[in-house]
Amino acid sequence: MFNKVLIAEDMDFINSGIKAELAKLEIKQIDYVQYCDEALLKLKSARLNNAPFDLLISDLSFDKDYLKQKINSGDELIKAVRSEFPNLKIIVFSVEDKAFRIQTLFNEHKINAYVWKSREGLRELKKAIQKIYNSESFYISPQVAYSLTKSQAIEISDYDIFLIECLSKGYLQEEISSLLKEKKWSPTSISTIEKRLKALKEHFNASNPTHLVSLAKDLGLI
Repeated sequence: MFNKVLIAEDMDFINSGIKAELAKLEIKQIDYVQYCDEALLKLKSARLNNAPFDLLISDLSFDKDYLKQKINSGDELIKAVRSEFPNLKIIVFSVEDKAFRIQTLFNEHKINAYVWKSREGLRELKKAIQKIYNSESFYISPQVAYSLTKSQAIEISDYDIFLIECLSKGYLQEEISSLLKEKKWSPTSISTIEKRLKALKEHFNASNPTHLVSLAKDLGLI
């Protein structure tokens, strides 16, 4: 079983619940932090001391307070951690249920498990830890497993998200073309932008650009 686990969670009562569940697995060391910056620093410090963590369990939402942070969300933390620690096992423990966000965590940030906070959340967390330990298997809570099914998969690139964000800000296609050129992204032609937006509307069954933006917000794309 994992020997050293770090919990990144800003709610004390949730931290206590997680620690109690992990204690049942006889994990030797369980540390927790309430800030993302502190989590990354603690992981780096442990590595320098030749006593690295085996597992990170992180929420996605962290409330802001008087302490200014460089990393303000679990998504940003996981991205930074994965860059620094490519082999560290990561479990997300969150109430988030938007398909695109969960897909991104698995596909881009290579998390090992996603546990949905619910009445059975702590029990599922224990199950996830057991499943990913010493294994390449992944775990996702049944309530959000649809996020990874082919019928629900949303193959959307950063380019597509940028187009939709531009629509949400009221930019015309000519203006979007100029912005793409500034970012040195391609394709930049107005005809290509028009075709891509049409394809996105068809994909999401959106009746018009405003409807497309609304659906994208609902899915957590923007």
